[in-house]
Amino acid sequence: MATKFAIITGASTGIGFELASLAAKDGYDLLLVADEALINDAAADIKQFGTDVQALEADLSTTDGVDQLLSAAGSRQIDLLCANAGHGLGHGFLDQSVADWRHVIDTNITGTLYLLQKTLPAMVSRDDGKVLVTGSIAGYIPGAFQAVYNGSKAFIDSFTEALRNEIKESKGVTLTTLMPGPVETEFFDRADMMDTSVGVNPNKSDPADVAKDGWDAVMAGKTTIVSGWKNKVQVAMTGVVPPSMLAEQHRKMAEPGTADQ
Repeated sequence: MATKFAIITGASTGIGFELASLAAKDGYDLLLVADEALINDAAADIKQFGTDVQALEADLSTTDGVDQLLSAAGSRQIDLLCANAGHGLGHGFLDQSVADWRHVIDTNITGTLYLLQKTLPAMVSRDDGKVLVTGSIAGYIPGAFQAVYNGSKAFIDSFTEALRNEIKESKGVTLTTLMPGPVETEFFDRADMMDTSVGVNPNKSDPADVAKDGWDAVMAGKTTIVSGWKNKVQVAMTGVVPPSMLAEQHRKMAEPGTADQ
């Protein structure tokens, strides 16, 4: 059993899987969590690095799912939490079912906040621990045809900034917000966005690169990291471009039927 223990959510594929690989290589025992059975295959792959790896299939959009995670962690001290679970949703808001947009909000916001509220107090109490929360540059952009997702990430980007301030006296606790742009993962397929320009864009970021940016940032104690220079430029532009223009630009990327445009 390693002396270090990490929990990584959304770890079955993409950024979460790559974060799990980095953590295992650094000697962390792991609890990997996702809402699909593929998490078991991911854990089997990560075991090659020689640490103890536990898999849990749980729906982190619910407090019950987060409680399952906490129960699986047991009494082990959580040295690192990567709150990476997230869910996207494409198409116009008026065309979306209540169940679908609520699942995005409950996964991206409710589950994330509940997990942080349950794990951070122990870190703050002992003045030691690291947390990486996956936000997004989408939080800076009014997301036409992806409005609920972008809005949820705006909440996370803002919330983590506020929470960092609230716990700033705990110098040994690192809370880092990772803000990637579009990443080459199953995100766009799951969000039903493969008929959009951004969904089929071949120039999306590599999840391994994004995970490495996030890993280096949380280990260095940084507050935020925008992954990729193009995304850094885009975030900078949001401060000068009118929101209505940003929404129109996003529409060109995310509106259904724009894949061939």
